[in-house]
Amino acid sequence: MSVKFLDEEVPAVIDHVGWRLFEAFRLWKEAFVAGMVERGYSWFSEARANLIGYMEVEGLRQTELVRRSGLTKQAVQQLLDDLVADGVLARIRDPSDGRGNLVVFTEDGQRMRRDANIVKRRIERAWRRHMGDARFDELMSILKDLPERN
Repeated sequence: MSVKFLDEEVPAVIDHVGWRLFEAFRLWKEAFVAGMVERGYSWFSEARANLIGYMEVEGLRQTELVRRSGLTKQAVQQLLDDLVADGVLARIRDPSDGRGNLVVFTEDGQRMRRDANIVKRRIERAWRRHMGDARFDELMSILKDLPERN
């Protein structure tokens, strides 16, 4: 069997906004993870750290973490178990509905959130130096204007 690597009928990959946003996010996330690992959160380089972005300050139900993340219940359960074992998150009885549990940040989790804000500000300062204040502010404004749904 022969494989054709290049065919005139295969369209070229175009430069597009999705790729540019993806690349910007990849660069940002690399810097963010490195900053968090540097601050002592070695688990931030692992998949479980992705759940943190879906959390709310006041906590939320595990089913909501499943919905927001798009992961299976089993995957969220495993990642959440790891974050609970790390002391970052905890499960508590939902005060508004005693039949369910909330996932909340522990004191260590709150400290991690403060450290994360420090790292995020450091990255933004670096990007501002690179782009200049006016261009960075324009970028932030444009990104805020993006529609929530297509």
